Amino acid sequence: MFLTTPPKRLAFLGRPGDLFVVLLVNMLLTFITLGLYYPWAKARRLSWYYEHTELDGHPFHFHGTGNEMFKGFIKAIGLLLLIYGTYIVGVLMEEVKLVVIGVLVMFVGLLLFIPLIIHGSLRYRSSRSSWRGIHFGYRGQLKELYRICLRDGLLTLITVGIYGSWLTIHLRNYTVGHLRYGSTSFRYKGDGAAFFLLNLKGYLLTVFTLGIYGFWWQRDLFNYYVNNLSWEHPDGKRIQFRSTATGGGFFSLMLVNVLIVVFTLGIGFAWAEVRTMRFVLEHIALDGDADLNAVVQTEQEHKNAMADDLGDLLDIGVFI
Repeated sequence: MFLTTPPKRLAFLGRPGDLFVVLLVNMLLTFITLGLYYPWAKARRLSWYYEHTELDGHPFHFHGTGNEMFKGFIKAIGLLLLIYGTYIVGVLMEEVKLVVIGVLVMFVGLLLFIPLIIHGSLRYRSSRSSWRGIHFGYRGQLKELYRICLRDGLLTLITVGIYGSWLTIHLRNYTVGHLRYGSTSFRYKGDGAAFFLLNLKGYLLTVFTLGIYGFWWQRDLFNYYVNNLSWEHPDGKRIQFRSTATGGGFFSLMLVNVLIVVFTLGIGFAWAEVRTMRFVLEHIALDGDADLNAVVQTEQEHKNAMADDLGDLLDIGVFI
């Protein structure tokens, strides 16, 4: 009899009723404290998502705390006040020169902060995440992120947004390529031209079909993001991520989610969110014979959450 490696399956086991309670309590406490509870709300929400996400029957864990995030939250607010301060003062004083200077300060400031936010968020979020007692980590260089963002950002501006596909893929290739899980690493091999054509096709067909193809466009994007990701191990073996999602699956997911949220006046958001998480993880297969038991701890903790909070305030997300 031949022994085969059991499938390395991802699963989300959270219950919508539990998530509803978490979100409701977070909302009430954040409202009562005039927003000051936000860092603790964020830590609690992330912990809930992590602990109900499993790989091979083992849950992930988020070790970030509200205290860490509160310190980062205060620093982030301070930086935003500096960025927006000149503009706000100019508007209040009705000084055109100050308003113009404020706009320039905001534009330049936000442009310079984006690489810092991505870098800091990945360092914090990854180091505070673990699976089976082994922590994740991020080893990218801030100067390289600046090089990519400034170079590709300028080309995106010159090409009126067309080069944005290359910017997106270059950032994903670099950041994901520098993520670690103990002694293992991740790799992303996206191509800007392929990503651009995928989005061009999706946009045109969505317009021509009056929005119907949009669900298949989402399927194509999901497949592209998943299928180009691999998990590299020191012994040369790897785990390849593979999407099994279909356009019909996305259609059913999104249609039912919209109906749930609309007809419950937003109360059913938790149910829609859990349905989405289950769909996403159920449609990611992991192929390969790499031994996850051989992974050892190599990463250090990083507890500065300022960039992570700043990213939230500016709606700049990270990959994990």
